[in-house]
Amino acid sequence: QLAESGGGLVQAGDSLRLSCAASGGTLSVYAMAWFRQAPGKEREFVATIRRDGTTSYPNSVKGRFTISKDNARNTLYLQINNLIPHDTAIYYCAARWGDTANYGDAGNYGTWGQGTQVTVSS
Repeated sequence: QLAESGGGLVQAGDSLRLSCAASGGTLSVYAMAWFRQAPGKEREFVATIRRDGTTSYPNSVKGRFTISKDNARNTLYLQINNLIPHDTAIYYCAARWGDTANYGDAGNYGTWGQGTQVTVSS
């Protein structure tokens, strides 16, 4: 199971760190990712970290988003800097067992958290 936390109402330019606590499994054996979904829009990939620690991001968030994990705490993180109103969305963490050819495809993840709301005011 996955449980996100750390969302909230912030102002443009602020920073935020989201957490995703994993239970019932060891984080180190899974590929993990963060997605977000704004109202009326499809779920959007924002970051992934593979089992070996390799990270990747879409160009739209590269340089502002940083994904990391603490295997000892079994927790995944997403650091978001210089927040902009376009970042407003529900943020979800996701996990998959094994490798995939496309870490940015939501359909390749079998376990999801309930999401945490991030709202950025201008």
